[in-house]
Amino acid sequence: MQGPRPVVLSGPSGAGKSTLLKKLLKDYENIFGFSVSHTTRQPRPGEVNGKDYHFVTREEMQKEIDAGEFIEHAEFSGNMYGTSKGAVQAVQAQNQICVLDIDIQGVRNIKKTDLNPIYISVQPPSIEILEKRLRDRKTETEESLLKRLTAARVDLELSKEPGLFDLVIVNDDLEKAYSELKEVLLEEIKKTEESRKS
Repeated sequence: MQGPRPVVLSGPSGAGKSTLLKKLLKDYENIFGFSVSHTTRQPRPGEVNGKDYHFVTREEMQKEIDAGEFIEHAEFSGNMYGTSKGAVQAVQAQNQICVLDIDIQGVRNIKKTDLNPIYISVQPPSIEILEKRLRDRKTETEESLLKRLTAARVDLELSKEPGLFDLVIVNDDLEKAYSELKEVLLEEIKKTEESRKS
C-alpha cells in the first residue's frame, strides 16, 4: 500500500479515542483521513452512511469478507464491524494518514497483514472512571453498558501483551494524552506535509 503509514487507535469505548481524534483532525486539517468502517448495525440518529460508517447487511459484509476484501472484522453485541482494504486505500490515495479505530481483536488481525501501521492504545485511568464516562453519555442501556465494561476489562488485560502497541496512552488528562499522541505521530505528519509540497 502506498502513502503515509496508517495509525491504529485502539481502546475501550469511553477511553477518549474520539475526543483525541477530533482534536487531531482539527489541528491538522486534511493531514489525517478516517477510514470509514463497515457495520451491520442500524445507524444512530444523525449518523450518515458513507461518512460515519458504511451501513451494510450481514450478507453483503460476509460476501466481501469471504472475498478477502477486509483487513479486519469482528462481531460485537450481535453486529459485525470491519475495515475494508478499499476504505484505507481511499484515504492513502489522498496522501492522508489513515486513522483506524479498531478493537483488540482487530489489532491482532492487522498484525498479520502488510499494513505496517503505528499501533496506539488509548486507555482510561481505571474501570471506575470508564464506567462513569459511559454512564454520563446516557447512550447505553444497563445491559449494553455492562457488556461494554466487560469488553473493556478484557481489552485492558489483553493490551498488556508486550509489543502489541507502540504506545499506550492513559487518558486521565486530555491535554497530556493529546501531546503524547501528537509526539508519536509527528514524523508521519511532517512526511505527509513535505510530500504535499513536492
